[in-house]
Amino acid sequence: MSLKNWIKFIILALAWGSSFLWIKIAGQEIGPFTLVFLRASFALLGLVAILLFIRPELPRGRRWWVFAYLGLLNVAVPFVLISWAERTISSGMASILNATVPLFTILVAAAFLPEDGLSAPKVLGLLVGFAGVVVLVYDQLGLGTVNLLAILAMLLAAAAYGSSNVFARRQLRGMPPAAQAFGQTLLAWSIMLPASTLVEGSIFHLPRLPLTWLAVGWLGLIGTAMATMLHYSLMNSVGPTRTSLVTYTFPLVG
Repeated sequence: MSLKNWIKFIILALAWGSSFLWIKIAGQEIGPFTLVFLRASFALLGLVAILLFIRPELPRGRRWWVFAYLGLLNVAVPFVLISWAERTISSGMASILNATVPLFTILVAAAFLPEDGLSAPKVLGLLVGFAGVVVLVYDQLGLGTVNLLAILAMLLAAAAYGSSNVFARRQLRGMPPAAQAFGQTLLAWSIMLPASTLVEGSIFHLPRLPLTWLAVGWLGLIGTAMATMLHYSLMNSVGPTRTSLVTYTFPLVG
């Protein structure tokens, strides 16, 4: 990768890797659905401000079904799963489990992206990666059913991220990163507004602690708005498999 892409990679690693701590902090006062709704709200505000400044060409017509898919499986579902899982596992363990995203990305990319086909080194990497996950979570499996469900939720979130990376690469290639980030965030917010209200009454039970507001503000503006733009910029430049390798840095940061 170029120096410019390496700088984006490092900033993205710091932004997303530290998100697990802020999720843990916010989750002490509010539920996972409310957390994700507020996170998406801050992210949407940040992205609207960015769009007004740089004015990229926005998607039109049928492209919005792509953002509906990404808003659901690249934002709403994995964000809720991670926020729920961190109620019973540590932020460090969550960051380790999220580092399985490249494994799922490689598997899906091999099926749908000809330039990212499987090779012997990739197969070996998959086997070593899955073995590493088993080793890392083995001592957590005996801590009860809830803990096991949290681990499975994290792996399901990682699978959603992996498949979404490949889907976005196929459907949104060449679109400005700000437009990509705005499209999926807008649809995710549209999903989380009714979902969080129905499940947790989020509109009527907002946080009271300043630290919680700081956490969701950081998660929205830095961990979602800025990070999503960097993510799509890297996806456009180096592809989904290399971009997903940023998750390998999360255990160190988290």
